[in-house]
Amino acid sequence: HVQLVESGGGLVQPGGSLRLSCLASGYSVDYYTIGWFRQAPGKEREGVSCIGSMDGNTYYEDSAKGRFTISRDVAKNTVYLQMNSLKPEDTGVYYCAAGEFASISAAGGGRLSIEGMDYWGKGTPVTVSS
Repeated sequence: HVQLVESGGGLVQPGGSLRLSCLASGYSVDYYTIGWFRQAPGKEREGVSCIGSMDGNTYYEDSAKGRFTISRDVAKNTVYLQMNSLKPEDTGVYYCAAGEFASISAAGGGRLSIEGMDYWGKGTPVTVSS
């Protein structure tokens, strides 16, 4: 039984940093593609970043490039999202998800499309505000 549990969210001032964690159980984090998603208030959930299962390739939405870093620790069965230089528009609930046959592509407007997620966590809230 695959479970994902996010942690690390909170309130941070603009320019600050947070590190989100996604702890997996029931499978190894390098078996699935793991994605981080953000759902801002009143908006649809969108892809922020993901890391490929076997090759470990990483992908980011344009607004996250240069500020966010996704990584994984197989020994701890955890995927991280290090978020630096946070902006108010980064506010939202962040979810991690796992997919065995994920499809990743660049969508319009600098967005990242991550499809084929099979399992989802319950999310951790991030608020960037002064």
